[in-house]
Amino acid sequence: MESKGLSTNRERRINRKQILEKKKAIDELIKAASSEKEPLCSFSPFRRYDKNGLSVYLESGRGDKLSFPVKQYIQNLLKVNMEGPYGSEWSVEEKVKRREMVAPEARYIFVYEASDAGQCESLTMHSAEKRTSASCLKHKEHMVGFVHYRFILEEEVPVLYVYELQLEPRVQGKGLGKFLMQLIELIAEKNHMGAVVLTVQKANTDAMNFYMNKLRYLISTISPSRVDPLIGHQKSYEILCKTFNHEAKAVLEVCQEI
Repeated sequence: MESKGLSTNRERRINRKQILEKKKAIDELIKAASSEKEPLCSFSPFRRYDKNGLSVYLESGRGDKLSFPVKQYIQNLLKVNMEGPYGSEWSVEEKVKRREMVAPEARYIFVYEASDAGQCESLTMHSAEKRTSASCLKHKEHMVGFVHYRFILEEEVPVLYVYELQLEPRVQGKGLGKFLMQLIELIAEKNHMGAVVLTVQKANTDAMNFYMNKLRYLISTISPSRVDPLIGHQKSYEILCKTFNHEAKAVLEVCQEI
């Protein structure tokens, strides 16, 4: 008969092996998602948005492939949209965002409004990058927004984290933000991510309402207000999530107050 000690040691080895195998599988999942060259090719209906008097098309990109004009555009739009909600924290946060936007792991969806929008549907990642780097100076006046996202690990759960969703004021309120978030959720599910996660400034009440009331995102267990309400009360932001499976739900969601 096997002793209790030997049985326990064997169970520990098995458990450790299972943990390591799971970690390896998750790492490979994130690597595969991040290495996809053309994330939009699987979602043809989302290459264009023609509603509410707005006609735009989408292109994908990477943080380490941004041209100087695109970097300038991103910095300027961030300042226009976020300086108010961040208040006195903006001077520090702006520097952080400048570093984040050019990281190799940063993935982008660029939103363009142009007369040649119909030509965009057949763009490959290569042609999109070439256009962004070589001729964006000519077309940058037609860019009206962007999404910056990454595939990362949160509490051992693979997630798509939305770092930024920024639209010019003139194209807001036309359903474009919801359209982009629907696309983001599809990209997350296609790549087997457990959730979409994002950070919102509490002072940005329009954004809080958009995500929580219109898109049904929830305050996550990793948000400061859930980790420690006393500390969370002092923080200027909340972390929101929408989960796609039971494991992610158990880790990242918490029973919401009604």
